[in-house]
Amino acid sequence: QILGKVYAVLSDEKQRAVYDETGTVDEDAEALQDGRDWLEYWQLLFKVTVKDIEDFQKSYKNSAEELADVKAAYMNFKGDMDRIMESVMCVDYTDEPRIREMIEQAIDSGELPSFKAFVRESKQKMMARRRRAEKEAKEAKKTKDELGLSGENDLQALIKSRSRDREKEMDNFLAQLEAKYGNSAKKGGKKASAKKRKA
Repeated sequence: QILGKVYAVLSDEKQRAVYDETGTVDEDAEALQDGRDWLEYWQLLFKVTVKDIEDFQKSYKNSAEELADVKAAYMNFKGDMDRIMESVMCVDYTDEPRIREMIEQAIDSGELPSFKAFVRESKQKMMARRRRAEKEAKEAKKTKDELGLSGENDLQALIKSRSRDREKEMDNFLAQLEAKYGNSAKKGGKKASAKKRKA
């Protein structure tokens, strides 16, 4: 809804002019009352499939962009492989030897400094990271299977599933509010009518 309102303001000349001049938005403006299903609109606008992600991963891995990201992560985290592996896109524990080799080559060529956290990392820390990553991969697969996600429309199915979950949560929340405050309001109403009868 927020993205929808931003889009509506920016694409409407009058609203844009008002916002540029005053820094505020007229919430009652016609441009913001078009009744569009914004969730559906943004899903259509940014439609991403699992194949799109897989294609991106293939083009990203071993690219100059990935190498630059690995070097930047190495510098940012002072050679801490835990944080490097968490921050670089599209990598999992099976990529670690490849990532480590990229860093070692950059150190050997003088492009990167030799951080102690990297060159003297203990075997225990490496194994702990691997066990953690394997556990997370299993949990992710289990969640995917439970949600019944497969094929081209995985992400759309996941979005719809999450949306349904949020609707249920909201319904439950409203039911709780009604149970908590609705009953007391009714009781209050009965007391008031009893007082009227006495009068």
